Amino acid sequence: MQEVRPKKSLGQHFLTDQNIAQRIVEQLSPDVESVVEVGAGTGVLTQYLVKNVLDKFHVIEIDKESIAYLEKHFPVLGERLIEGDFLRTDLSQFGKQNMAVIGNFPYNISSQIFFQVLKHKELVVEVVGMVQKEMAERMAAKEGSKTYGILSVLMQAWYDIDYLFTVNENVFNPPPKVKSAVVKMRRNATTDLGCDEKLFVSVVKQAFNQRRKTMRNSLRPMLSPEIIGDEVFNKRPEQLSVQEFIDLTNLISATHGAP
Repeated sequence: MQEVRPKKSLGQHFLTDQNIAQRIVEQLSPDVESVVEVGAGTGVLTQYLVKNVLDKFHVIEIDKESIAYLEKHFPVLGERLIEGDFLRTDLSQFGKQNMAVIGNFPYNISSQIFFQVLKHKELVVEVVGMVQKEMAERMAAKEGSKTYGILSVLMQAWYDIDYLFTVNENVFNPPPKVKSAVVKMRRNATTDLGCDEKLFVSVVKQAFNQRRKTMRNSLRPMLSPEIIGDEVFNKRPEQLSVQEFIDLTNLISATHGAP
């Protein structure tokens, strides 16, 4: 009887190239104290994580077929294999500090995975993941780039992001229609942005939601008359660095222009 392998689910394409899988796992820094794999699928990364970091390793998988497959092929995981939704998981149960998150992230929820990491930024010091190439470029982009956007600013406020390498379509089953890339995020030294964080997020999102407009037009509902003439508002959002967005947030907050 032929073994049933997990089907593609949640937009996931299973990596089949062992060299790439091993290379991804090797990106983990030795100083992390716990490692959480997101969406293990058929265990192509899991097999190397079990060998390298079993004593500090957990897997979170939502797909029941994948759970069954992993239980059969990686019995050593035992209770370290968690059936659940990473996006709804309190990561503090797996460690209190210096956590790494790793995975071949499903394309259609990868941005949500990174926002979940942001919620746990005091805990998650590192992320190593495979994502769609376009998303990897956005995350690592600097101001002035056409790919610089919401995710770039919000993630780079707290993490240093490196675009490591590109992965071709033919190493997946089924092959995706786009190229993929591996990124590594490492928590930076920032402990406090020095501004209202909720307002900061609102400013960034509002600005990039109308990225073709100047900051003056896209943020007009937030601006008070005394600051609307400031030169910064002549710029478009992709021209502003993370620090400039922080300064702009403080400017808006100080003049009570936020809604």
